Amino acid sequence: METQETNGKAVAALVLGILSVVIPYLGLILGIVGLILASGSLKEITVTNQGGRGMAIAGRVTSIVGVCIWGILIVFIILGLILFASDPYYWY
Repeated sequence: METQETNGKAVAALVLGILSVVIPYLGLILGIVGLILASGSLKEITVTNQGGRGMAIAGRVTSIVGVCIWGILIVFIILGLILFASDPYYWY
């Protein structure tokens, strides 16, 4: 049985997806780049019949999770700042 070459973009998408969940402050950017790489690698895997489809899907899922976590965190930070700034006793 011949082994298939693993798509490099799939590996990169998985690594960036995991890092997007773990690394603070850069997680949103890493997640977006991971999503782009995962989509590209899935297209390449379909065309070239390479291996790594599971890694590309896992990279896509972890990137989505990372983007969602950081998106929700940013929304909470903005809401907190709005509530803090709208406090009438803040200016006294």
